[in-house]
Amino acid sequence: MVKDLLKKSRSYRGYDESYLVTREQLLELVDCARYAPSSVNLQPLKYRLVYGDEVKTLQPLTKWARALPQLTLPHPGHCPTAFIVICQDLEISDSIPRFQKDVGIVAQSMLLAAVEMGLGGCMIGNFNAGEVKKALSLPEKAAPVLVVAIGKPDEKIVLTQIDPGQSTDYYRDENDVHYVPKRKLEDIVLN
Repeated sequence: MVKDLLKKSRSYRGYDESYLVTREQLLELVDCARYAPSSVNLQPLKYRLVYGDEVKTLQPLTKWARALPQLTLPHPGHCPTAFIVICQDLEISDSIPRFQKDVGIVAQSMLLAAVEMGLGGCMIGNFNAGEVKKALSLPEKAAPVLVVAIGKPDEKIVLTQIDPGQSTDYYRDENDVHYVPKRKLEDIVLN
């Protein structure tokens, strides 16, 4: 069951904008995240929910699909309808590198929960933290460390297996189908 969720949890870059993610759904995702492990159980992460009209403020501050610079993603009319901005509370700890693993764990927990809800998302690390902080009026001691897009997926993503030496770069075909190469199990297990 977890493996099925992992296979369905892709980095979606196309969404159905007619489906509006609600505050309640976002709260449920954050509630799942709060059960995730935290380094020395310090729990320094806080979450800013972005939905409704506020999405239009954050979307232009995010940069998507760096490996496909020739494309504008999401395509116009296919943006997510919500975001969760993961912030580190600097009053709890000012060492951002120390808690990067926590950020990944909570983001993946939220994305797996989103898949279970029939939603999808994308972790976005390419943004200007200062601009995001200002645009969302975040508290002084809240440092944005990751943006997670959330919405109803509206694109086809295909996982492919590759042989050693083949490129892991994701790509799109002429029909805008997104392909994600994955290494084979026998090629990643060290004996």
